Parts: sequence; structure tokens; C-alpha cells
Amino acid sequence: MFAPFIHELRKAGLPASITEWLALMGAMKAGVAAYDLEDFYYLARTTLVKDERHLDRFDRVFGEVFKGLEQPTTVTGEIIPRALPEEWLRKLAERFFTAEEMAKIEALGGFEALMETLRQRLAEQQRRHQGGSRMIGTNGTSPFGAEGYNPEGVRIGQEGSRHRRAVKVWDRREFRDLDDDAALGARAMKLALRRLRRFARQGEASELDMEGTIGATARNAGTLDLRLRPERRNAVKVLLLLDIGGSMDDHIRASEELFGAARSEFKHLVHLYFHNCPYERFWKSNRRRHEQMISTWEVLRTYGPDWRVVFVGDASMAPYEILEPGGSVEHWNEEAGKLWLRRITAHFRRVAWLNPVPQKHWGYTTSIGLIQDAMEGRMFPLTLEGLDGMAKALR
Repeated sequence: MFAPFIHELRKAGLPASITEWLALMGAMKAGVAAYDLEDFYYLARTTLVKDERHLDRFDRVFGEVFKGLEQPTTVTGEIIPRALPEEWLRKLAERFFTAEEMAKIEALGGFEALMETLRQRLAEQQRRHQGGSRMIGTNGTSPFGAEGYNPEGVRIGQEGSRHRRAVKVWDRREFRDLDDDAALGARAMKLALRRLRRFARQGEASELDMEGTIGATARNAGTLDLRLRPERRNAVKVLLLLDIGGSMDDHIRASEELFGAARSEFKHLVHLYFHNCPYERFWKSNRRRHEQMISTWEVLRTYGPDWRVVFVGDASMAPYEILEPGGSVEHWNEEAGKLWLRRITAHFRRVAWLNPVPQKHWGYTTSIGLIQDAMEGRMFPLTLEGLDGMAKALR
């Protein structure tokens, strides 16, 4: 079976020598690629191809020689079992729904109904379910579980989002910090943020005051009288509150560009993270957010009303996350998100929200309208024009 393979490779112009062929046979004898065509492919390519220019020719020959190869069997005709990776099995189990199928699936009818039904299912369920529409399981249309579809549900046991329909996520989620070294897409973003700057002379007198020195020297009959003054600094203080994770993964680049620009323009800049809607806590580092939470009350006590507050987020979430106690997708919040937004906007005199979603699409998402109302209309698109409007609103 293998002899025609080496002959075809040489016919195709691959300089496969007998030494390389013996190395391949030795590896096969040692069981490096036993009963696995994919393993044999990579083993053969590694031993027989010495120049990347020959990879295409190798693939063509391999496909012709081993076309139609079936799963190997024993002498009794039994198929030799293969251990499939768990990730492959999970992917095979995933169910994909057509648009017509999705349209026929109805939601339970509200946040309270969803939570009450989940409590009932947790009390009733005794075994694993798959493909159903009622119990907690996989690949079905139930509001509870993983790898299926429902217009509003609780995601349980699934890594990552598929349809972005989860009202709550049962599993612990991990986010990564934004990179403040990300290359700016346009220098104009920095220039737009500079409109927020307000300069004042504060601190130790360390800069030469030329006009004051000349005047003092003249009044001193020509004897040099040096005068110093504090350095002129940007006195604006900015609290940057960044939505992270979930649908904001689509806007990582824009958020990092803004973050990098803000870090370079404002000396007094503090950044904190939240997810979807601000509640009773923020965090500084996404790696340690579960261990090092910062109370929202502490934020309000620490930073005075003179700080400018800029939220950055797509405001795209289930309306329950804004309107309902317990509506947070990740935890059970005792008070509704709109109440925390009201407290923040009441404490800080200048607050704005930057949204990376194009403004023409805002009307299609209910939660964007709710956040916009809570911000009293101070929501701006994350564009140069939007940054300009935000700067004017925060002056």
C-alpha cells in the first residue's frame, strides 16, 4: 500500500529519498500513527517534505493515493475503535437551527416566568436530557441548557455564546483586559479627546516664569530675580467605565483604540470594568474580577462630582438587565440596573455614554433606548463626530 505512495511522490517531483522513506516506515512500526489517517498524513508530510514549496504537490498525491480509505478493521471484520477527542464529540452534538425553526419557538413570557420555571425544573429533573423543549438539557428548544436555541433562556454548561439570546449565564465567565497599547486606527481620535482637556497650573513651582522674571528683574534695578511657577497640566479627571465581554467582543478593537487614546491624553484617568449594565460593583482587572470587586458605593465616595464619567458599551442586552432586580445575566442583583445608573448620574455632574454600535441601528435594540433614556440623551456613537459631541457635553 505504501510503495505506490513513494513512487507517486517522486513522479510529482518531490525529492523523497530512501532514507526519509525508511524513517517513515520506522515511525509507523513504532506506532506513531497507528490506525489514524490524519496522524499518518502529518507524519508522512513531516518526514518526506523538506521544502514548503512542495506541500501542495504532496497534498495532491496523498489525496489521490489514499482516496476512499475506510476505517481499518480486524481479521474478524470488527471495526477498530478510535478514541475521538471530546471537543469533536461536543461539536457533533451541537444542533443548528434554520431561521424558520427559530421563528416557531416561543419564549416563556417574561423574566419572572423564566426564573420561576427554572426553579421548578431544578426541583423536578433527575437525569440528563437532550433535544427536548422542556427540561434542562442540550441541543433542544428548552429555555434552559446549552447548544440549542430559545428566544430567551438561561445558558447552562456551554462555552461561549451562539445566538446571544441568554437572559442569564449560569457558568462563570472569564474576560480579558483591554490593551492600552493597541495601535490607533486614526490619530483624529486623540485630537477629538483633546477637546475635553482643561489646563491649570498646580503643584510645585518648577517651571521658569519668563515674563515674571523679566518684570521682577526690572523692578530690582537690573539684578536678576528668577521667578518660577507650577507646570501647566491638564486638570480634567476622567473615570472611564468599560463594558467587557459578551457582545462587546465584537468591538474590542474600537474599545482598545479609545482606551489607548485616553491613556495618552489624560493624566488623571481611572478605568473600571462592568458587564452590560452597571450594578453594585465594578472591577479593575478582568483576571481577578471575582476576587477583587470594587463596590459602586466606594466608587461614588472616592471620586468627586468634578470627575467626568464616560461609559463605553454597546448597551445591547435583555431589557430585564436594566429594569428588573435579579435581571443581571451573571449574578442576582438586588436592585435594578436603572437605579444604579440613576445614582451614578446624580452624583457626577458630567456623564456620557459612548456606543460602538452604528447609530442607525440603535432603534432595533430596546435596551439601547432604555440606556439612552437613563443617560438623559447623552449617548453618542463611537465615531469622531460622536467623540466631538461627547466632549461638548462633558465640558
